[in-house]
Amino acid sequence: MTDTDAAASWRALDAAGEAAAQRSIAGLFEAEPDRASRLTFEAAGLVLDLSKQPWSQADVGTMLDLARASGVEAARAALFAGEVVNRSEGRPALHMALRAPEGAGFAAAGVPVSGEVETTRAKMKAFAGEVRSGARRGATGRPFKAIVHIGIGGSDLGPRLIWEALRPLEPALDLRFVANVDPAELAQALTGLDPAETLVVTVSKTFTTLETLTNAEAARAWLRAALGEASDSHLVAVSAAPDKARGFGVPEDQVFAFWDWVGGRYSLWSAVGLSCAVALGWEAFEALHAGAAAMDVHFRDAALDANLPVLLALAHVFNRNGLGRPIRAVVPYAQRLRLLPPFLQQLEMESNGKRVTADGRPVPRPTAASVFGDAGTNGQHAFFQLLHQGTDVIPVDIVAVRQGSEGDPAAQRKLLANAVAQAEALMVGRAMPDDAQRDFPGNRPSSFLLLDRLIPQALGALIALYEHKTFVEGVLWGINSFDQWGVELGKTLAARILEDLEGAAQNPHDPSTQALIERLR
Repeated sequence: MTDTDAAASWRALDAAGEAAAQRSIAGLFEAEPDRASRLTFEAAGLVLDLSKQPWSQADVGTMLDLARASGVEAARAALFAGEVVNRSEGRPALHMALRAPEGAGFAAAGVPVSGEVETTRAKMKAFAGEVRSGARRGATGRPFKAIVHIGIGGSDLGPRLIWEALRPLEPALDLRFVANVDPAELAQALTGLDPAETLVVTVSKTFTTLETLTNAEAARAWLRAALGEASDSHLVAVSAAPDKARGFGVPEDQVFAFWDWVGGRYSLWSAVGLSCAVALGWEAFEALHAGAAAMDVHFRDAALDANLPVLLALAHVFNRNGLGRPIRAVVPYAQRLRLLPPFLQQLEMESNGKRVTADGRPVPRPTAASVFGDAGTNGQHAFFQLLHQGTDVIPVDIVAVRQGSEGDPAAQRKLLANAVAQAEALMVGRAMPDDAQRDFPGNRPSSFLLLDRLIPQALGALIALYEHKTFVEGVLWGINSFDQWGVELGKTLAARILEDLEGAAQNPHDPSTQALIERLR
C-alpha cells in the first residue's frame, strides 16, 4: 500500500465518523440482526464484544482497509522478526521473546536472544525456589519472609498489577512496592518488617534512575544499620547495567539480566517480574507467560478481521479519530484488577502520546487518548455520572471476570449484573421527556472483555492484548510506540533544580521557577 492509499483510508474514516455521529448504536442492532455474534471474538481464553461500538458493518470494513493501507501486517511481521522498530533508539522491541516457550528462536536485529532469555529464566526459577523453600537465607541464617520491590514506571506498575491481581489471601511471602521518591512510601513499606528476613529487589534498567536509586540507597542503609556489611546478601538487582548493580553491593549471583531491546513498560515478563515470581511461585509466573504467549501467537497469525488486538485498536481509533473522542475510561469489574487503569495509562499514553511521526514529521491527526478509570462498582459512585450524562461522550472498556476466585458467589453475580447493566445503560440510555434531570441520552460506546477466571494465564493474555493493541494504534498513526523522550526533560531540569535547592549552584530559571526555588530554600 502507498501513502495515497493510507490518505484515502483516513478520508474514508472521516466520512464514516460523520455518519456514525448521526445515528444510534442501538439502531445498528436492528439494521444488522447478526451484529452481536459477528462482533464478538474469542482468543487465548478471552472474549471481546465490540458490538456496542458505534461502527456499522461497513465501518468495520473501512477500518480494516485503514489497517492494511497503514501497513499493519508488515509492521507486525517486522516486530516478531526482531527488526529495529524503535528507530529513534535503534532497537527492536522483543517483549514477546521473554514469554515464548523454550526453543522459540527469537533474534534481535539478527542476534539470537532466546538462549540468554532461557538462561535468565532458569536462574530466576532456581532463585525463586530457593527463597520459597528457605534454602537461600539471610545474613543471620533466617529464611526470608518479605520482599521490598523498588522501581518506578514500567519497573513498578507491571509487577504491582500482577501481585494485586494474583496474590493469595494469605501469601507465604509479604511483597511490598516502593516507587515514589517521596520518603513516605519507603517508610510505609519498611514499617513492621524485620531486616533479617527481608530481601530488597532494585529494578532499574540503567541503575541510574534518581527515584529508584534514592530509595535503594535508603533501603540498603536500613539493612546495614541492623545487619552490617553482611546485609548485602539481602540485595537483589535487575538491570541492563550489571556492573553498576555489582558496584552498589549486590552479589554477583543476585544480579539478573535485563536487555535494551525490552522497553520498561513491556518488561514485566522479564526478571523485572522476579519479585512476583518469588512471591507467587514459579508455576504462577510461568502460567502468566503462557497466557501472554498464546495471545502473541494469535496476534501474529490471525487474519486482521478476526484479530483481537487489531480489532480493539480499530475500535479505539474509530472513536479517537473518526468521532473526535480524546478520553477513554477503563473499568475492571474485579477489585483485583483495580490497578489495570494506571497500568494502561503508562502503556498507552507513554507509548503513543507523541506529536511527531517515526520520521520526525508532525502527526496530522490526534494520537493517544487520555486513559482513566477505577474498579467497578466503585467507579459507578464516582465518575459514572459524567459517563452517562456528561457533555462529552467517553468510550468505556469494561473488563469482567465470570467466576470469582473467592467470596460469595451471590456477590459475584451482583458484580457481573452491574458490569452488563452499565454497558447496556450507556448504549440505550433512558428517555424522560418530562424530567430532564433523569434523562439519559445513551448512545455511549463500550467494549466488553470477559475472562472466565482471573488466573495467571488469563491475566497474561489480557496484558498482551493491550500491548499489541497499543502497537497497532502506533502503526496506524505512524509513530514510534517504543521510545519515551517525553519523560527526559523534566528529569534533566529536576537535577538542575536540586543543585539550586542544595546550594550547590545557581542555575538560571524563569521568574516563576526562581521564586518557587527561593521559597523552598
